[in-house]
Amino acid sequence: MAFLRIGLFGFGGGPSMIPLVHQEVVKRHAWMDDEAFGDVLAIGNTLPGPIATKMAGYIGYRVGGVLGALSAVAAVIVPVIVAMIALLGLYARHGDQRWVQGMGQGVVPVVMVMMAQLTLDFFEKSRVSLGWLLTLAMGAVSGGLIYWLGLHPVLVIGAILLAALLRPEPRQTVSEVSK
Repeated sequence: MAFLRIGLFGFGGGPSMIPLVHQEVVKRHAWMDDEAFGDVLAIGNTLPGPIATKMAGYIGYRVGGVLGALSAVAAVIVPVIVAMIALLGLYARHGDQRWVQGMGQGVVPVVMVMMAQLTLDFFEKSRVSLGWLLTLAMGAVSGGLIYWLGLHPVLVIGAILLAALLRPEPRQTVSEVSK
């Protein structure tokens, strides 16, 4: 039912569904915490395909095994497919009407607020774990690489993942080892 709600109310495409997935998975059902959700989101963004479907598949599998994965993916995509067929039929017949054009435009501010809330949530998580300075620096560098230099986000995320994998472990002091 959680992913059916996401499929029914996830207007604006896959990225706009992320705040809804977060609300259902982290806040409502507590199937994972913010850190695990952030990891799923980061890994999902590095893989090809729609993010909402990848997240539904993984989270469904984590919660309910293979059947959970299949039902979560179906719950996300079936409402979208039905809605697309219905709305495209409506648009084909009445696309020149102002009320039809207004439907799409009216959803944009709501999706913008949902994305801003998710951004603030992730900024706070990053600030707590990395600190203000590193969070702002990584955000600025990532934004510059993606928006000003035109690098694909997958390359930026991949570079960060690779840097994290290659980062040496901090050395333990004698007192830490004896604990």
